[in-house]
Amino acid sequence: MSTPINQHDNLSVADVMLPLEKTPKTTGRTLLKEALEIMDNHKLGIVCIVNADGCLDGLITDGDLRRLLSNVQKPLAALMSDDVIVHAIRSPTTVTGPTPLREAVDIMGKRQIWDLPVVNQRKLTGLLHLHPAISAIIDQTT
Repeated sequence: MSTPINQHDNLSVADVMLPLEKTPKTTGRTLLKEALEIMDNHKLGIVCIVNADGCLDGLITDGDLRRLLSNVQKPLAALMSDDVIVHAIRSPTTVTGPTPLREAVDIMGKRQIWDLPVVNQRKLTGLLHLHPAISAIIDQTT
C-alpha cells in the first residue's frame, strides 16, 4: 500500500520565498539605527547582512534587539551607532530554494523563528517568511 502524497509536499521554498529585491538586507558596516529603519520599512522583524559579493554574513532580528537592549549596559545613542554586524547572529539557520516547504516550516517551528534566509552557496537569494509559507500549505490542502 502506498502512502498518499500531499500536494503541498511538492512546494519548495523557492515557490514561496520573498525574492532578493524584497528581502530586507544591508551591509555589516551599516549603523544599528539604520538597520532598524530597514527592518521597519520592510515590515519584517529581520535584516540580513550581506558582504560585497552578496553572501550572507549574518542577520539581526527584532528579538535579538530586544535581548540586546535588556542585556547591554551602554547608552542607547552609543548602541545605535554601532555597526550592525557587531550584534548580528553570525551563523544563522538558512535553507536553499529547493528545500521542501514543509521541511523549512518544520525547521522554523523547531527553532522558533519567523524568517529563514534562503541561500545558494552562502549567497543570499531571498527570504522565507512564516506567514506566506503557512498560507501556501493551507491553500494546497484545501
